[in-house]
Amino acid sequence: MSALFQPFRLRDVTIPNRVWMPPMCQYSAASEGPDTGAPTDWHFAHYAARAAGGTGLILVEASGVSPEGRISPYDLGLWNDTQVEAFRRITRFLVSQGTVPGIQLAHSGRKASTDRTWTGGAPLAPEAGGWQPLAPSALAFDERHPVPTELTVDQIKQIVGQFADAADRALAAGFEVVEIHGAHGYLINEFLSPHSNHRTDAYGGSYENRTRLALEVVDAVRAVWPDDKPLFFRISATDWLEDGGWTADDTVRLAGDLQAHGVDLLDVSTGGNASGVRIPTGPGYQVPFAARVKAETALPVAAVGLITEVEQAEKILANEEADAVLLGRELLRSPSWARLAARELGAETQVPDQYHRSV
Repeated sequence: MSALFQPFRLRDVTIPNRVWMPPMCQYSAASEGPDTGAPTDWHFAHYAARAAGGTGLILVEASGVSPEGRISPYDLGLWNDTQVEAFRRITRFLVSQGTVPGIQLAHSGRKASTDRTWTGGAPLAPEAGGWQPLAPSALAFDERHPVPTELTVDQIKQIVGQFADAADRALAAGFEVVEIHGAHGYLINEFLSPHSNHRTDAYGGSYENRTRLALEVVDAVRAVWPDDKPLFFRISATDWLEDGGWTADDTVRLAGDLQAHGVDLLDVSTGGNASGVRIPTGPGYQVPFAARVKAETALPVAAVGLITEVEQAEKILANEEADAVLLGRELLRSPSWARLAARELGAETQVPDQYHRSV
């Protein structure tokens, strides 16, 4: 039987296959007014198409736990009840198609307050709809970004509470999986890495101090997220720096700590916290980082990074390099990738009645 189309059970949630969609920002939420941060018709059509296409788990894009936690003014959020109600329309449809709905909760830290990527993604000043970014230390991401405001301990505690509140709203919105965003140079990743965290208090310096925020967020979310539902954590396994950054060794160590605090799966990506680094990209270039966590810990993992071919994805799972694969750009190109893969592998997958002619 195909490894890709084996169901995967985490706590009391069974995901029908191992073809998953990672969070990918659409920069299409309302940026002002009462619907700010709420999903639109675009989001419904976008996620509904991938559910009808057989994707087993869809992780809705990074959603800010506060207005200033968004990457851009056009990002989704989960800080009010208007957003909750708008998300319910999406989760109901995903469930109707047999897809498990998940959402990534995020705070973008020093990389906040930028424009849409297709218009250049430049930082936005407050007078242009932006805001002052927050970070563990007053260190700009690069020469384009402003110097962020260094968070106080009280502000850090407030953000921990915002993650818990957002998780509570995610439950009310019908999501069955929550993922905490600890990757790609956003706030939690900034705390983890000595490249971006120069604090000298309880949240900086040693490994234990730099990982404190991540574990406090996990604890706060796990306290409100039901015991029967899984919690994911997305990690950048390396900063791709020769020294002075977060490393694969750190990731393996953190995986054990995260599992002890109630995380059920590590979503393994890389990079995003240091500008100008050279990343050796290629098909499956991030899979070895997931494979190492799987080999050296008991925590399930998902692999990402230029996974595009059916045979490639099947081999990753058959070789036990990961427990699931997350297809990003390929699912943007081909919303029904999962159903096409099932046909190629001779596996069964749910097909909407309206698409019976495609079987």
